[in-house]
Amino acid sequence: MSATAPPSLGSLVDLVHGWYPPSTADSWDRVGLVHGDLDQPVRRILLAVDPAPAVAREAAAWGADLLVTHHPLYLKGVHGFTSQTPKGRTSLTLAGAGCALLAAHTNADQALGGVSEAMALALGLREVRPLLPAPAPALDKLGVMVPVADADRVRDALAAAGAGEIGDYDQASFSVTGRGRFRPLPGADPAIGSVGEVELVEEERIEVVLPRRLRSGVVAALLAVHPYEEPAYDVVELADPGQQPTGTGRVGEVGPTTLRAFAEQVAASLPATAHGVRIAGDPERPVRRVALCGGAGDFLLDRLRGSDADVYVTSDLRHHPASEFLEHDGPALVDVSHWAAEWTWLPVLRDRLAAALQDRAGDTVEVRVSTLCTDPWTDRI
Repeated sequence: MSATAPPSLGSLVDLVHGWYPPSTADSWDRVGLVHGDLDQPVRRILLAVDPAPAVAREAAAWGADLLVTHHPLYLKGVHGFTSQTPKGRTSLTLAGAGCALLAAHTNADQALGGVSEAMALALGLREVRPLLPAPAPALDKLGVMVPVADADRVRDALAAAGAGEIGDYDQASFSVTGRGRFRPLPGADPAIGSVGEVELVEEERIEVVLPRRLRSGVVAALLAVHPYEEPAYDVVELADPGQQPTGTGRVGEVGPTTLRAFAEQVAASLPATAHGVRIAGDPERPVRRVALCGGAGDFLLDRLRGSDADVYVTSDLRHHPASEFLEHDGPALVDVSHWAAEWTWLPVLRDRLAAALQDRAGDTVEVRVSTLCTDPWTDRI
């Protein structure tokens, strides 16, 4: 990409997916590119929580080439989209304006720089860490012996199949040279040597680490390019690598303060909504440790019941689960607007995109956070 050329939609999808991999989304979720031409240039990007019709109109009026939303437009399969449905009107408005749509939902919830982490930082938490750390992907190590002259070709094939990616590095491998010995038997068709004669070959042993989920594809790629009729290779399952710095929710430190003062801090830190901020617990309760989950977080109540958190901040808490949780004398509860909690991610994503695109494309791309509040509650009496 040149210093002045706008990036393609495909390159931006790859960038966002690198930060928020679709493979980390929940199985029921539908994330990624909803529609758009991967080759189209992108000069304006609008960010929003919801792909609502009003947001689509805002994107079209501004001339956005890409709308990135947290919530997906379609969670269930559809046979078509028309102007008779809100989702259809969103799709038609965006398509008519040439604006692509990309969703990062549960894959953005757990990630570094994701929704829960953005919310934690917006609320002023320190020493932020996952509330429920994600397990690291299971890994294998593959080792294969190959003639020295063919080693680079095998390494390239392994890398192309996804092996050798470690953190921010790819094509990582280890090699050591040695001497291979074998004797082809009748019926063999050896690439090197003759039937019935012992052959000595200068070989390299190549070792690579790979995600276990890619094992079959990596082995198939190895066998497709290896010169031997019967390659010598082994696959070893590595020990559990432990937890990652990503995961569900976040926990961190504040204050010390009181529940009332902390709730006031929460209200000041989030966009104003009719929902406001609700608290359950003694307003004068001391607060030092805060647990939170961006979006609907009552699925974590059982886990938090016996925790050392002083308060749990989340959205969409229901009467009975909240009441029963408080009866166990655990953390206090702070219930906030679902939209407001997840909105805190948008400025983080804006700054992240702006920094990355400045390095790649100079000043050719403008990134903006939607000005519309799409919280469904518009007033309270």
